[in-house]
Amino acid sequence: MTTAPRPRVEVVGLGPAGVELLSPASLAVVARHAPLLRWTRTDRHPAAAGIGEHHSFDSVYQSAARIDDVYDEIVTRLVDLATTHGSVCYVVPGSPLVAERTVELLRQAANVEVRIHPAMSFLDVAWARLGVDPCALGVRLVDGHCFATQAAGERGPLLISQCDHRDVLSAIKLAVDDPGEATVTVLQRLGLSDEVVREVAWEDIDREIEPDHLTSLWVPHLAAPVAMEIARFAELVRVLRERCPWDSAQTHRSLRPYVIEEAYEVLDAIDHFDPEEGAGVEELEEELGDLLFQVVIHATIAAEEGWFTLADVARVVHDKLVRRHPHVFGGIVADSADEVVRNWDQIKAQEKGRSGPFDGIPAAFPARLYAEKVLSRAVKAGLVVDLGRELAALDLAEASLRSAARRVVASGSQ
Repeated sequence: MTTAPRPRVEVVGLGPAGVELLSPASLAVVARHAPLLRWTRTDRHPAAAGIGEHHSFDSVYQSAARIDDVYDEIVTRLVDLATTHGSVCYVVPGSPLVAERTVELLRQAANVEVRIHPAMSFLDVAWARLGVDPCALGVRLVDGHCFATQAAGERGPLLISQCDHRDVLSAIKLAVDDPGEATVTVLQRLGLSDEVVREVAWEDIDREIEPDHLTSLWVPHLAAPVAMEIARFAELVRVLRERCPWDSAQTHRSLRPYVIEEAYEVLDAIDHFDPEEGAGVEELEEELGDLLFQVVIHATIAAEEGWFTLADVARVVHDKLVRRHPHVFGGIVADSADEVVRNWDQIKAQEKGRSGPFDGIPAAFPARLYAEKVLSRAVKAGLVVDLGRELAALDLAEASLRSAARRVVASGSQ
């Protein structure tokens, strides 16, 4: 009894640049398939026009919510085409075996045979332009979309591919704790008439580079390891938002009480922390992590809504701290902590456009904190003279509330 041949997906590469780098072997594979069964992952490649009439999966990119959904949908369609017609030709940019996630997924599919036909990759041109031997240097190839996790702890040299969006460049930049004087070489559209090979300072990679789908970065050396744990944590929160019923149901408003609770648990951990003996250090570490979760999940929700990202939050507070420390980053002199506070208050008032002494005190503050803030502002404005007496009155009121609460706890435990 003759066994029917398995459905087959034949994968060929477009090479790194124009049609002149398309191999005759790849073109021969394409030619064996009818136009209906020739599919490119994307037509955003200069050699795509060289394979004749065909179809592309570009529409999948436009309709999918996540990049992982794009890859899953492409693989599903290819398997269906192969099953229906016996064989389908799948054409990918560069080499099928270099940074090609759809090919990885195809090879995991049990119901199709995958035949991969070798092709030239962008790496071959990159080594020529850089004048390096990747084997001699021990170069690590990293996907720009996964830089923070894939390059964790690496010092270089690194070749970062898939740097196709400014957000990717920003994430790469922010993932490095201390790049020092590091520079990178930008590689764009290698092998084409408008190719670019130039050096850029690390801090400018998301400012001076106009990225496209043929952009890579060469990093010969990093001065410090990548901040992997923050990136891993942000990715975990993203996954929880997708897969956990509780996390996915949360909004900024529903999380409001947890922000307050976690902040007070941090305060309690600080009160029980002994910096000399180290007692309570694990509790403080844990509670700070819980508070960090609140920051990251709020940023994740905002990113889903298109408002801002965790990187934006970090950038905004970074820039604010620079502005409000002119004695460190500017020409202002401040020889004491009191002078620093005065400068801070003046700059903040100018930034916020505040005129009255009580402007900007959050109404959501707990009663004690709200009262302390009002009294502090009143003292600075000369409206309150005896701050000690006012604080003593607050202490008395707070002690009365705590005493009532302890009576409830005691009665419940009997």
